[in-house]
Amino acid sequence: MKKTKMLKKNYEFSIVFSKGTYYSGRVIEAFILNNRQKSNYLGLAISSKAGHAYQRNRIKRLLRENYRVFEDKISSGISIVFLLKKKANIDEVNFNLVKNDMEYILKKANIFIKNL
Repeated sequence: MKKTKMLKKNYEFSIVFSKGTYYSGRVIEAFILNNRQKSNYLGLAISSKAGHAYQRNRIKRLLRENYRVFEDKISSGISIVFLLKKKANIDEVNFNLVKNDMEYILKKANIFIKNL
């Protein structure tokens, strides 16, 4: 069962950016914050300077799919915002690169459930 909701409002992103902890991988960055609720919140922020709309949508699809892979392993009550790095070449970003980065970031943030 899906326990993650999407961040949609600007003030929701602002809270995570200002109070969250910053983590960085090779092509993605993340801000992670405990939200003291039962569900997780996911936000995706891809700058329009990163590329055309179809390229930005492709990156968002990759991020959502990779998050879905790890969703059951993440403890509840977390707000996460993923960003594409400014220096990342959008044409070279692929599924495995995003997956490795996301796993690295989530392990470093120590938000995986311990008993899996």
